[in-house]
Amino acid sequence: MSAEIIAQAVLSGLLLGAVYALIAAGLTLIFGLMEIVNFAHGEFLMLAMFGAFWLSTLYAVDPLFSMPLIALLLFALGVAVYYGMIRRVLRGPPLAQIFATFGLAVLLRGLAQFLWTPDFRLVQAPLSAGRLNVFGMFLGIPQIVASAGALLAFAALYLFLNRTETGQALLATAQDRQAARVMGIDTDRMFALGWGLGAGCVGVAGALLANFYYVFPDVGAVFALLAYVTVALGGFGSVGGALVAGVLVGVVEHLAGLLISSSLKYAVVFALYLAVVLIRPRGLFGKF
Repeated sequence: MSAEIIAQAVLSGLLLGAVYALIAAGLTLIFGLMEIVNFAHGEFLMLAMFGAFWLSTLYAVDPLFSMPLIALLLFALGVAVYYGMIRRVLRGPPLAQIFATFGLAVLLRGLAQFLWTPDFRLVQAPLSAGRLNVFGMFLGIPQIVASAGALLAFAALYLFLNRTETGQALLATAQDRQAARVMGIDTDRMFALGWGLGAGCVGVAGALLANFYYVFPDVGAVFALLAYVTVALGGFGSVGGALVAGVLVGVVEHLAGLLISSSLKYAVVFALYLAVVLIRPRGLFGKF
């Protein structure tokens, strides 16, 4: 096997890994704030992809142009889920919190199957179509655009968290909610903002993925499982760790599919995750 083929697999893994990182960033942000795992995260992604698909099919709006609207709608959905459900179950036992988001995932997936059937769909003729020949390596333009968009969204999230007063309040709430409340920070508002941002991240990722990935009701499960691995590998609550782990997962997945077997590529990713957490249970950059 030539070095050129291996290099192409590495580059493809880097491109897709950036999207994995953006999906995982929303998940780890919510956990860092409230120590709650959103089991409906994959279904949020599915809704974003369907939104991009239907806007393209019905109104000829390319997913790249509908992405801001989809991100805004997912942000609103995240805030609504917090106020309508999460805030209520916070007073209950931890199992109630787990089953609440799991039940939401089942509901959203069932509604998608009922409304849109289990058929596979694909956005026709997106603007970011075709491929590029880079030193003999063929890379899909949709994957390049998705990677660039994911990195830009990740950079915007990082700057918001670290360079704005609201972002600092969000981080303070994640570090110590009791102290943040004493300092006058509205932690309830920060929780809602965290859910909105987490859902908004998958809104961007869903619109980017819709350019080259099939859209169907179970698509969220495919990426959610990898997002959970990415979050655990990078460290629960670490947004920067999600970026490193997402890229690592993408590269390992593509190399395993090339060098071992495409049917075993996810098994290799999970084996890597187990190896890391056995040595460092908190993940590479975890704080919990």
